[in-house]
Amino acid sequence: MASAGLATDHANSPSIKVSDAAEERRRVHHDADVVIVGAGVLGCAVAVALGNQGRSVLLLENSLKEPDRIIGELLQPGGVAALEQLGLRDCLEGIDAIPCHGYYVSYFNEPVTIPYPVQSPGSPPPEGRSFHHGRFVMKLRAAAMACPNVTVVETKVTDLIVCSYTKQVLGVECLTKDKKDCYFGSLTVVADGYASKFRKQYHPYTPKVKSKFWGLELIDAEVPQKFYGHVLLSSKRPPVLVYQIGTHETRILIDIPENLPTASVKNGGVKNHMRNVVLPTLPECVQPSFAAALDKGQLRSMPNSYLPGATNKTPGLVMLGDALNMRHPLTGGGMTVAFNDVVILRDLLSPEKVPKLSDTALVLKQLSVLHWKRKQGASVINILAQALYSLFAADDNYLKALQRGCFRYFQLEMHREPVSLLGGMLKKPTVLFRHFFTVAFLSLWLVIREYPIYLFPVALVKCVMVFWTACVVIFPYMITEAFC
Repeated sequence: MASAGLATDHANSPSIKVSDAAEERRRVHHDADVVIVGAGVLGCAVAVALGNQGRSVLLLENSLKEPDRIIGELLQPGGVAALEQLGLRDCLEGIDAIPCHGYYVSYFNEPVTIPYPVQSPGSPPPEGRSFHHGRFVMKLRAAAMACPNVTVVETKVTDLIVCSYTKQVLGVECLTKDKKDCYFGSLTVVADGYASKFRKQYHPYTPKVKSKFWGLELIDAEVPQKFYGHVLLSSKRPPVLVYQIGTHETRILIDIPENLPTASVKNGGVKNHMRNVVLPTLPECVQPSFAAALDKGQLRSMPNSYLPGATNKTPGLVMLGDALNMRHPLTGGGMTVAFNDVVILRDLLSPEKVPKLSDTALVLKQLSVLHWKRKQGASVINILAQALYSLFAADDNYLKALQRGCFRYFQLEMHREPVSLLGGMLKKPTVLFRHFFTVAFLSLWLVIREYPIYLFPVALVKCVMVFWTACVVIFPYMITEAFC
């Protein structure tokens, strides 16, 4: 009887009644505190984070079927830590996720293993996770659906509803089973991914694409270093990534820049490039499974984009995730940036700091803080991804000199801080700057050593050009990330 009485008291408690009333408002009147466009990685995390704070949340998604993508499959240790802060760590369980302990970099078949370093004495070794993207997203969606303050709706968002007088975003227009519909909220979160339909209207920058990743799924592949992400470099092709995403499945991503001659239609296209250029340069243990996957022909591609973030200045609107900010996926930092952004957003929009999300001026002030606060971590990952891609896809002698210097730097075991930056565990742009130019100076020393003394003037000229190339590689991104 006592148990029944407790259950009745709980069911009649004010908090439950409020929750039920808010649920009815979402379901019947299509009105909430927050409307989120896109139930992907970031959208689900935002829904749970704000829902757990007592906000009423509508999470809208065009298709609730399991997504099937070839990127968004590696979560760095910094992303795992952010996921844990959001109470979503269990979403990594039950999806056949594979531990990732660091990187294996092969430079002309000369390998170096770079483990994630322990960040403080006595703490456990950092661990990333790699997995099937779709399985992870479905776990995140299940977490969102289990949150009492979140209602998930399968509907296609077609436009934003904007007040003609104040220009404030009031909600979204949708098509639900070919029927026009509307959802309203004090804050609309646009998290509709890399192909965002709203970016052009509300973001001052456009994505820059220089290459694509073409992906294959290898079955029962043997990799050189188990539980490590593989970066395979060769003078004959741009970088190739290999990492396990399941007990039997391994992802291989082949970077193909625009107008690559060996992948042109004239030379047989992408598939011929993979068979004639990529296959012979892969580790022998990977070649059989790669050839088998290539014969199946299930090739898919994704653009590798760079898009600097921007301050959200539109009242009632916040853009997040790939809709806001993208970097080359070479370093696998996208989801780490996304989850850390959610942690910051959750704290800035907490009911203690923003009692009502309808207080548009206060929300805009907090979103301005978000823009600058997120830079400490996001800018490091963005700059590192773009700079490393420039070096690893080196297509001239000066970039190749920097590529060699970078690998020698790793061989000297000077990788503790660089891999901590890459893994989202160290958020210090000055440390990135210091290591990048230490690599540049090591590259200059290697250039000098390869010339006899009587050709020192030639070596000096080449050193100047290599150093200038290093500046051209990193400074544009540093300036963009610092001031945008």
